[in-house]
Amino acid sequence: MNSKLWWYTARSGGIVAWALLAASVLWGLALSTKVLRGKPRPNWILDLHRFLGGLALIFTGIHVIAILLDSFVHFGLVEVLVPFTGTWHPVAVAWGIVALYLLAAVEATSLARKKLSKKVWRTTHYLSFPLFALTTIHALSAGTDRSTFILRWGIIAVVVVVTGLTAMRINKADKHDVLTSPASGAPARERVSNR
Repeated sequence: MNSKLWWYTARSGGIVAWALLAASVLWGLALSTKVLRGKPRPNWILDLHRFLGGLALIFTGIHVIAILLDSFVHFGLVEVLVPFTGTWHPVAVAWGIVALYLLAAVEATSLARKKLSKKVWRTTHYLSFPLFALTTIHALSAGTDRSTFILRWGIIAVVVVVTGLTAMRINKADKHDVLTSPASGAPARERVSNR
């Protein structure tokens, strides 16, 4: 067996995991901002978002297992599960380890969504934003392919789109909060029209 097989698997697994996570975040933002027009939404749209998140977790597992099996840099179980315990780029690796735990939390609560309160699920789901940021930082600081033109500019393009959709989502949430302000017991829209 080729001695570089696990190294290639770790690299490709990490890139695919990041791309799947980015796609899941983009798809979730597209759903929540209503960029995808049309009502009612078909169930497959939400199912695709969930599927992409689940695949991101699977490929993250492939990435971590391949790192453990690669002999070039010796990582043990502690080094891939506990931040700052390894000697190879400890800060860059720590971003990925923390992201792994955030991804697991988001996926676990998504699977248990029917058993959780909406507030708990939504609060945990908001971890997708720092999760995306941490995985992006990890890819750009620990990834062997970080200087590759296509990867770097692909990441920049996705970050720009995620940032734009996030701004739309925040703007939409702010408008919703203003329009449903409970200050007078009536929606703000009605108070404005009564003036």
